[in-house]
Amino acid sequence: MSLRVQSLGKSYGDTPVFRDVSFTVTPGEFVALVGESGVGKSSLLNCLAALDTWQSGHIWHDEVDLGQLDEAQQAHWRRAHLGFVFQAFHVLPHLDVAQNVALPLLLLGQRDDARVAQMLEAVGLGGLGQRLPAELSGGQLQRVAIARALVHRPPLVLADEPTGNLDPQTAARVMDVLQAQTQANGAALLLVTHSEAAAARAQRVLHLTASGIETADSPNRGSR
Repeated sequence: MSLRVQSLGKSYGDTPVFRDVSFTVTPGEFVALVGESGVGKSSLLNCLAALDTWQSGHIWHDEVDLGQLDEAQQAHWRRAHLGFVFQAFHVLPHLDVAQNVALPLLLLGQRDDARVAQMLEAVGLGGLGQRLPAELSGGQLQRVAIARALVHRPPLVLADEPTGNLDPQTAARVMDVLQAQTQANGAALLLVTHSEAAAARAQRVLHLTASGIETADSPNRGSR
C-alpha cells in the first residue's frame, strides 16, 4: 500500500503546526521522519493515521482519500490496513501479553491464536504470553507493541519514536525486530525518530521543517 501526502497543513487556531507537507512512501519502503522538537512530527503521524484532523491538503492510501471518510469509516480503515507503534506502548494493563497482541485480530473478527504465538516468537517474547504488562521491562513492552501493530499483517506501519525510552542496546534490538517483521510482510514503514542510529537504517530520510519537507538520502537507500 502506498502512502501519498499532498500539501498537508495543520494548525491550532492561528498557530500552524506544519504546512505544505508533501511526500510519498511506496510499498516495502522504510522511510524515517526527523526534525526538531515541536515541529509537528507526531502530529503529522497522527494525521496520517486519521487519529487527528488537518485543515488543508490530502492523504491518500492507494486510492483512498482519508479526508473523504467519516470517523467510522476511518476507524474501519485503520483496523484493516494500519499498524501503529506508539512511543508510550499503550498496552492494556489488565490484559496479558497474548491478549494485548491479539486485539487487532479480534477487532477484525479474525481470532488466530497460532498467529499471536508466532508473532510473540518473532519479537523474542515466546513463552511470555500469559504475563501481565507490569511484569515486563520497557524493551519487552515495546516489542509487545510491535507485535500488536503487525499481527494482522497491515500494509502500512507508522511508528512514533519506538526507541525513545530505551537504552541503545535495547533500541537496536527493537529496531531489528521492527525492520525484520515489516520487511517480511512487504509493508511500508514510516518511522518518526530523534535517533540518528534509527534514522540511518532507513532507505530515505525526510526532514520536517516549518516550511515543509526536505529529503536526504540515507546510507541504506536501495536496501531494506
